[in-house]
Amino acid sequence: MSAPVLEFRQVVKRFGSVNAVDGVSFTIERGEIFTLLGPSGCGKTTTLRLVAGLEEPDGGEIFIAGKCVAAPARGLYLAPEKRHLGMVFQSYAIWPHLTVFENVAFPLRVRREANPMVRQRVDQALEVVGLGGFGERGATQLSGGQQQRVALARALVYQPEILLLDEPLSNLDAKLREQMRVEIRALQKKLGLTVLYVTHDQAEAMTLSDRIAVVNRGRFVQVGTPEEVYERPLTEFAASFLGRMVSFTGIVRRNSAAYVIEFADASRCALGDHVPNSCTDGGAVQLQTRPEDIAILADGALESHQLSAAVEQVAYLGESFEYHVCAHGVSFVLTAAKKHRYQAGDKIRLALDPARLKIGPV
Repeated sequence: MSAPVLEFRQVVKRFGSVNAVDGVSFTIERGEIFTLLGPSGCGKTTTLRLVAGLEEPDGGEIFIAGKCVAAPARGLYLAPEKRHLGMVFQSYAIWPHLTVFENVAFPLRVRREANPMVRQRVDQALEVVGLGGFGERGATQLSGGQQQRVALARALVYQPEILLLDEPLSNLDAKLREQMRVEIRALQKKLGLTVLYVTHDQAEAMTLSDRIAVVNRGRFVQVGTPEEVYERPLTEFAASFLGRMVSFTGIVRRNSAAYVIEFADASRCALGDHVPNSCTDGGAVQLQTRPEDIAILADGALESHQLSAAVEQVAYLGESFEYHVCAHGVSFVLTAAKKHRYQAGDKIRLALDPARLKIGPV
């Protein structure tokens, strides 16, 4: 089996007394998009900069295509220009005094490639990103989306082992961001690129990634496919950061052959036998579910896995309604189609999906 394109082994990076990257180990296989997802200051960009060689680790080892490029314990550090990587910064770093062609050609000029090779590779890169014929334009004549494509072409022009993308879409408007997500994914598939992508945007991570690392305080709290980290979060942080989570707490009671949850307001929710063994009769439990797994029903007799609730506010979104609801002292937002409409003050029922309901002891 071939070596991973990128491998971290217990990598540590400190800034003062803070471990910005705290003993991180992971691998990226050839041809996959691996995304670092987390809030500002969690260590994801520092991790990217360690790969690029823009930061030196304080511990651990980093390998690119099977070759060790950083190992402080052995005094080993390979300079950024020798790592054969391409990088797109958040600001694009397009030089305004250069033409599109010369912006893209810069990495090849630094490597002293012959002019015929430079011409061929730059023209190919511009065609790949949809900017064929733009070579002689000045960088300041381009739109934000076009500048982003120039930055991509410059990163691709010398066929890097790994393409590093540091929040490359954050400066674009919402519609263009969505378009560029599709284009980057299509480009990655077409060229078989290996990509390390950094973002705090859940939609970007979900639509672009083969695997996602959820990052918090310098550590990878969960690594998996988009479906795995969303549907089966391993920690409270992963559950709350990747999407929204609705939580209720109560006391579990066994009633004949079934279970019920008693809430603080003395109301109940029947659960059938859908209670894990870790939840004991009379013990405090927590129910968790995603808002999109809750259906809104008209007021009526409660059935199994249903809660009584009230509508507090209604927002019209055009294609749907956004309902601010309250159930058992917990307020949250649900989005629903326009087929059935409810008003502020209406009593409603909320139907929980037992297959997507997480129940555990508090």
